[in-house]
Amino acid sequence: MASGRNGFPRGPNLRNSSSFKSKLPPSSTVRRSIPGALGAVSGRVRVAVRLRPQNAEELEADADFADCVELQPELKRLKLRKNNWDSDTYEFDEVLTEYASQKRVYEVVAKPVVESVLEGYNGTVMAYGQTGTGKTYTLGRLGDEDTSARGIMVRSLEDIFSNISQETDTVTVSYLQLYMETIQDLLNPANDNISIVEDQKTGDVSLPGATVVEIRDQQSFVELLRIGEAHRFAANTKLNTESSRSHAILMVQVRRSVLGRENDFTSEHDVSSNGVNNFKPPIIRKGKLVVVDLAGSERIHKSGSEGHMLEEAKSINLSLSALGKCINALAENSAHVPVRDSKLTRLLKDSFGGTSRTSLVITIGPSPRHRAETASTILFGQRAMKVENMLKIKEEFDYKSLSKRLEIQIEKLTAENERLQKACEDEVERIKLEAQKQISEAERDCAEALKEEKMKCQMDYMESIKQLEEKWMLNQTKHASNGFIGTSHAAEGGMPSGNDEVSELKKLLQNEVQQRKAAELEIKNLKDCLLKSMKPELAGGNADIFNLQKMLEEESQQRKKLEEEVIVLRHQLSQLTLEASQTTSCPDRSRTGNGFVGLDSVSSLRHLQFKDASDGERPSISNLHEKVGLHKILSLLESDDPNVRIHAVKVVANLAAEANQAKIVEAGGLSSLLMLLRSYEDETIRRIAAGAVANLAMNEFNQELIMAQGGICLLAMTASDAEDPQTLRMVAGAVANLCGNDKLQTRLRSEGGIKALLGMVRSRHPDVLSQVARGIANFAKCESRAATQAFANLGTKHGRSLLIEDGALPWIVQNANNEASLIRRHVELALCHLAQHEVNANDLISGGALWELVRISRDCSRDDIRALACRTLTSSPTFVAELRRLRIEV
Repeated sequence: MASGRNGFPRGPNLRNSSSFKSKLPPSSTVRRSIPGALGAVSGRVRVAVRLRPQNAEELEADADFADCVELQPELKRLKLRKNNWDSDTYEFDEVLTEYASQKRVYEVVAKPVVESVLEGYNGTVMAYGQTGTGKTYTLGRLGDEDTSARGIMVRSLEDIFSNISQETDTVTVSYLQLYMETIQDLLNPANDNISIVEDQKTGDVSLPGATVVEIRDQQSFVELLRIGEAHRFAANTKLNTESSRSHAILMVQVRRSVLGRENDFTSEHDVSSNGVNNFKPPIIRKGKLVVVDLAGSERIHKSGSEGHMLEEAKSINLSLSALGKCINALAENSAHVPVRDSKLTRLLKDSFGGTSRTSLVITIGPSPRHRAETASTILFGQRAMKVENMLKIKEEFDYKSLSKRLEIQIEKLTAENERLQKACEDEVERIKLEAQKQISEAERDCAEALKEEKMKCQMDYMESIKQLEEKWMLNQTKHASNGFIGTSHAAEGGMPSGNDEVSELKKLLQNEVQQRKAAELEIKNLKDCLLKSMKPELAGGNADIFNLQKMLEEESQQRKKLEEEVIVLRHQLSQLTLEASQTTSCPDRSRTGNGFVGLDSVSSLRHLQFKDASDGERPSISNLHEKVGLHKILSLLESDDPNVRIHAVKVVANLAAEANQAKIVEAGGLSSLLMLLRSYEDETIRRIAAGAVANLAMNEFNQELIMAQGGICLLAMTASDAEDPQTLRMVAGAVANLCGNDKLQTRLRSEGGIKALLGMVRSRHPDVLSQVARGIANFAKCESRAATQAFANLGTKHGRSLLIEDGALPWIVQNANNEASLIRRHVELALCHLAQHEVNANDLISGGALWELVRISRDCSRDDIRALACRTLTSSPTFVAELRRLRIEV
């Protein structure tokens, strides 16, 4: 791509560029809280330096000369060479190389200012430098053909529109130029002499004659920039084919409502009678962003200006000189600041020494031919860094908006009150009619019921009178007859027969009771006899059972004694075999008559240690087992002396770290180490034994042996009991080595290996966390490899990650940006491997891992991990859909 007039890649200028809409989502902008809502906050002018790349002319003319500028962006320093052996060093807030992108320049120079403007502060972004060093490219580039080339003006409005509400907030724009000490309107060329008005009370500077346009979207703003640039003065000089002959000033006014949004009248369905008392005046914050593209300073004999262009150059240099004087006075805390020497300094009164947050980007070129101009620009930036501004937020209560809202609410409440009143009257009338109807029905029913009850009472009364008359007549008839006494005697004669029946019944009842008692007594006697006859038999059976149990116990005890004797005999046999082999190889020692193997081995070990302390020559661990004997060293692991046992396990651990692993495993060293983890509670022994197992676990064959002998269960038990960080580090290292074996994934998880690994993060020690992260990365890598092979061979998709099922994802997300680089690298790698398979995508999104993947794809220091994250995000349909929904570009 050809280079433009400032040495940057050529693209469409403001006159020929088209619009571009921001694709950044509102959530992607990081907002900062600006302190000092009521008072003033001190803020120094921030200065960044940007180096323009060499253009075609400089590549040819300066081919034999070294650049006069050397940048050190990591130290934020710049070196200006005086000659081949001497240079001056300057420090700035940011140092941007010739390879810095437009996005990077915006983020470090203008983004903090834009955020302050959105919070209600004034902000200024200004570019200063020699003509042809890239000021207009940095500020005003539209980037129609290449969106990455958009300048600060376009990116600032994109951020502003993404953080405001179209319903409550407004953005207005004015675009001016200062040409030959006259302020001209770029949006209305006829308005070519705008006066400056200064408020006597506040000192604020305004331009009431400038055109102010309210914009609602990015497209409208780009069209305004295109119109303004078409009217800006430019000329062709020796230093620049399109040299700006005026200072361009873009003013953006942002008016934001802070509290009015939550209390807006959108909740029309929830209207209460006391809602008016809850209203507060919404706060309006007014921020102003000023972007100043200064015309470049130039020397007449280099630019070749003459005639009218010479007068333009004089005017530009005078205004820049006046600006430099003001900055010098402010930097030196001078009592007098010559603000009125130029209209440029009057317009920028609030930017330097005022209430605005100001960022200055100075642009320089690499050519040694322009070293004097470069040095002048650098000194200008150095002085500007000493200027202190007092930032003040500008906010006020929006009483007009509150009044309008209250009027609307009053009208709504009035209409609602009338509606409710009418509804209430209708309801009262309906209830009244219904009550009258119910009263008349009740009266009618009551009258009918009363009438029926009255007739019923009359009938009952007549029937009662009739029955009483009949009874009276019957009684009269009985008293008048003569058979009354005979009937009485007959009744007395029947009494004896009734008494006989009663006595007979009593007798039968007594007989039944006696028979029942006799039957119960007989049953009891039979039970007693049965129990007496069964007791001897039961006693004999119990005795037999007891004798059998006693015999079984004796047999089991004898069996245990025999087993113990067998073990002792085997151990003695191995000891005798070892002594015989050593006696054969060392006849001199056998003649001494020392038959205590353990003592001989310990003395040998200690002899080597004492020799190391005295002679300073330590024998290598690799040939120690050849001098002492590997079997003898392993036998000392079972010694009763704790010191002997510790020395022995240390030697075995050191041997395991060298090329002796096969011999140790062949001699049974692995089983002995696992026995130490199982049997001993001494922290030192467990730590060294775990380290030795970790060394042995680096071999794939040994890994399978460790799993076969229950090593992972022992390591998990040790991890749960230990509190020493070094012990946990050894155990985590062993488990991490086992996690790197593809064949052991399922078994490792089923026997608690992953749970034990995650449980060790309680230590919070960096070494332990590093081993845990390495183990998770190894496990995730093996899972990813197994899933890929299964899909390639069988066409089947692998199931959900075992790490996610065991709850490792929250810890992975939490430590993806850990301060320790080693932990961060392992966790980033594990996260990328987990994200490679679509079945884990939804878990990663819900667990917050998507944001970490995006960060890794952008900021990871390792190119391979960053490329893996980018490839994973772009290849997963689930991730692509979520990123599209969030409007995030990778």
